[in-house]
Amino acid sequence: MYTVKELFPTLQGEGTHAGRAAVFCRFAGCNLWSGREEDRGSAICQFCDTDFVGIDGDGGGKFEAAKDLAQAIELAWRSTGAGPQQRYVVFTGGEPLLQLDEELISALHQKGFEIAIETNGTIKVPKGVDWVCVSPKEGSELVVLQANELKLVVPQAGHHSLEKLMARFEGMDYRNRYLQPMDGPNLKSNTELAVALCQKRPLWRLSLQSHKLIGIR
Repeated sequence: MYTVKELFPTLQGEGTHAGRAAVFCRFAGCNLWSGREEDRGSAICQFCDTDFVGIDGDGGGKFEAAKDLAQAIELAWRSTGAGPQQRYVVFTGGEPLLQLDEELISALHQKGFEIAIETNGTIKVPKGVDWVCVSPKEGSELVVLQANELKLVVPQAGHHSLEKLMARFEGMDYRNRYLQPMDGPNLKSNTELAVALCQKRPLWRLSLQSHKLIGIR
């Protein structure tokens, strides 16, 4: 059984694949926050701006088997008129690795999909995922120490020495490293901080939430 908050075709808005056509499958549930506002203050991750509770989003629902969810993802891809080439699905959340498994990965590979995940990095990645983006959260235990992409949202509560933290990640096996300004009322100053840090430490690049800038999901 897979519990999906929403499932929709869009463009990837962040990181290495920004601008690429994709189907986003947002699983319900997270291991760092319940999703309830009354729990935010005591959660490990307190800045999430995403609703991942329930199954009431567009395309959301409960899917009994991997083949059922894979079919729904394929239909979402085809709904835009896209052909069978360059099929790309991004699993996100919440925390997608609470639900993504090898059976679903296999079902999607059989349909020609490249599979990406956006994870907080606290759960081991199953075999077969093609693109792993880790977005570490301050205060959590990071277990995914090798990935295609690292996306560090800055600044987070508890970030006392960002450059020391960045230096730690520079010594780890992440092929692409991004700083992403935290959204919200301090976006301007957060962006200025991220720009300055990318200039000072050129192993990092700036990631902007381009989907928000152009008004898509």
